[in-house]
Amino acid sequence: MASGSIFTFDTDPQRVSSPWLAPEDSGRRSNSDNGQVQPGHLSDYGVTKLEAEPQEGPTEYKLHLLLRPRRTYTAMSTISSTHNSRIPASRSKIANAALSASSQSRQVRLQQLTTQLLWRLQQSCAYHALNPKDLIIPKLPDDTDDLSQAMTPQKPLPGLEESRGALYEIGVADDGTLVGLTKDEMDESTTTLKVMAATLGCRVEILRHVIVGECEWLETSELVDSVATQPAQIARQARLWVVEALVTPDYSMKNRHPDGSAEGRREAKESPRATESVVQPSRGRSTTGQLRITLTGPTTSGKSTLLGTLSTGTVDNGRGKSRISLFKHRHEVASGLTSSVAQELIGYKDGVIFNYSQDHVESWIDIHDSAENGRLVFVSDSAGHPRYRRTILRGLFGWAPQWTILCLAADDADASSTKDGASSSANDVLGVAGAGVDLAKAHLELCLKLKTPLAIVITKMDLATKASLHRILGQLLTHIKAAGRVPKILQPAQGSVQEWTAVPSADLDKVKAVTTEMNRDGDLLRFVPIILTSAVSGAGIGMTHALLESLPLPPVPTANDYVGMALNPEQPSCLFHIDDTFSLPASYASLAENPNQNDMGTVVSGYLRFGQLSVGDSIIVGPFPSGEDDFKGMTPEDRASPGNYGLSISHPSSAELAKIAIRNTVAASTIQGEWHKAKIVSIRNLRLPVNTLEAGQVGTIGIVLEMPKEKSAEAAFETPLAAPRIRKGMVLAIPSKHMADTGMSLQAASGLTVSFRDPNTASLAYGSLVNVYVGSVRAAARVKGVSRLASRNGSNKAKPEETEDIFDMNEHDESAPTYDLEFSGGVQVTLELLTSREWVEMGSQILVLEGGRNDRSGLEGFVGTVVEIVD
Repeated sequence: MASGSIFTFDTDPQRVSSPWLAPEDSGRRSNSDNGQVQPGHLSDYGVTKLEAEPQEGPTEYKLHLLLRPRRTYTAMSTISSTHNSRIPASRSKIANAALSASSQSRQVRLQQLTTQLLWRLQQSCAYHALNPKDLIIPKLPDDTDDLSQAMTPQKPLPGLEESRGALYEIGVADDGTLVGLTKDEMDESTTTLKVMAATLGCRVEILRHVIVGECEWLETSELVDSVATQPAQIARQARLWVVEALVTPDYSMKNRHPDGSAEGRREAKESPRATESVVQPSRGRSTTGQLRITLTGPTTSGKSTLLGTLSTGTVDNGRGKSRISLFKHRHEVASGLTSSVAQELIGYKDGVIFNYSQDHVESWIDIHDSAENGRLVFVSDSAGHPRYRRTILRGLFGWAPQWTILCLAADDADASSTKDGASSSANDVLGVAGAGVDLAKAHLELCLKLKTPLAIVITKMDLATKASLHRILGQLLTHIKAAGRVPKILQPAQGSVQEWTAVPSADLDKVKAVTTEMNRDGDLLRFVPIILTSAVSGAGIGMTHALLESLPLPPVPTANDYVGMALNPEQPSCLFHIDDTFSLPASYASLAENPNQNDMGTVVSGYLRFGQLSVGDSIIVGPFPSGEDDFKGMTPEDRASPGNYGLSISHPSSAELAKIAIRNTVAASTIQGEWHKAKIVSIRNLRLPVNTLEAGQVGTIGIVLEMPKEKSAEAAFETPLAAPRIRKGMVLAIPSKHMADTGMSLQAASGLTVSFRDPNTASLAYGSLVNVYVGSVRAAARVKGVSRLASRNGSNKAKPEETEDIFDMNEHDESAPTYDLEFSGGVQVTLELLTSREWVEMGSQILVLEGGRNDRSGLEGFVGTVVEIVD
């Protein structure tokens, strides 16, 4: 089952474990003196043969790595029946392999050996991100001259930065027989291994050097004088050695540009406790345009099916076949209801669609490569059932989409309830209590309230009737025009298509006409494109691809987008919103460097609101509860809060729980907020390892907290304090120069003042509990004050009127009524946050959902703007 997430790793890649050691000793290294590995004997290990080579995993057995033919031995104690005996005429398979000469050219053999090393390194890597065809093998000289130039490590290849390494047992047969090599052949083999490793950006460390036997061969002496007619045969004897070598990515930070300057935007400073290695990815940053989109809509409206068809290029069977790859949980597969946020990546370049239907596309990394300098569309699929309201709102707020696509089903839920793929009615979703609830209307009204550009996709056209289509389009146009926006119906070309490798030119032309008008108008909120689709017949899928490729990108975000400089004097230089955290090492490099270290940092995912973050940057994380606070070590999820009970506080049946919780909640103002320093050790932009994350991009960041040390009561040495737990809603930031110079700390809000245009907001009762959504923050709050604003001059110039012919709407766009969006009056609400302080940006959009309302959709709330923050 595929996991639709921007963060997809093998959570437990295979460990590098030596076959020479028992499992309990696998982390122990061989004895060494001043870094030099001391030779050993078989008697030191108590073995005469290793386990057979594993077919998978990071361990490789090689008889030799010579790039020349081997010499012929007359006797080898390791493969003969008796010590120092002659090899019989009928040699065993092992003997033939040990004594055979390599007939391949040096360059071809090096290519094959390096590809094999890459595969073994990937076996211990959390994510395989490189195709062997991308390897560039250095050209070797024709003779056996010095190969030192070819042994200089290159930049680590994409995806190998986090490999735990690979073990090479040189002089060992595939079945584990210890055959051995002479010293000169072993030296040549290790040199070849170093050349192979350097090509991949890796280094070689010799872990074991073991004497396993002796050998004998005949060497021809040179002619001394012309009298001799035949050269003499001289017998030579030598020891046979087996070497164990560990190949790991080069974490030494010594990779530099040709001019000698260090790579990276900032120079990393060593932290007091952070011994983790900072890995410099081979790619600096992604320069491809990236568009974030969230699919939303009521349950069974076909969101997941639509995304499955767009990302795989296959039509649905009418029963949700195309959406299976997006589900993360078994209960989602069983019920067909999405309960979590799943993501997929689709690439576009010069009209070509790059998704999993392409033969060469197996991962997001392939999409990055294929769509370079084109466009990447990051699509989030959210839940639709009111039971998963938090997931719905997380998709609309947590990932800060640049566009929202509302999916609404065209079929009549009551009339087609017995058909495969039919939509569910409100009664099916909410039971008898849901009678009269219009889930589609609730989603539409919320999307129109938000300051996010909106497009609408009408799904399930294969099940639609003329009456049902007329009804839904009529409702859509009425609500869109009432909100002061202009609908644009885009009708796809006639006929169905079963495969999409490129965007249809006819559909692209229609979409370009609308997007050109959007760009000319300058207001992305004004126009609402509407597309009619069917994931079963394929109708409208090409048009949807054209829309995704052509939707205008908003300008690069800055720190002053919401309010001006004068009103935001304490903005940091960059800000990253944390939407999720993962219990994984911040950098797999640290596992290879420090295998016995327990605390490897944290990986967080989210989006960069503004600024720029690079590997090696020193940052601050927070806000955390103060060290003197009784709640230290607890997150808001651990504390008593009305938002943490099984049912949301907006659900009437949870009113009693809310009453209990209200007595146990703690005002955030009583909890001191603090910020901790940290260092960035790894960054991925949509799974692509990069050195820098740009403003507006989504990614995962590995960080290591720099905790101060405290004196141990039982020991004379200092130990670092336990790192606090990072949670959703926190931020990563780099303070501005002004903040650093003055010692000013970032704000940690305990209260907010919010301005609303909707006069109905005045219905909020003093002291009532609400849930607030702002940025990546979801928090419980208490209403501390409600006041009406003075009325402003100006009112709506016209009221929306329903059109008689809804399909001719596009022909009369110029006469569509316009409205004065400046509200005549408004409401200001003062909110007190509960259980924890939060980072809230001045001027940001906020959604307030009131507890105890009779709204069964769970989406009826008030959208406003933060105008004041109480620290």
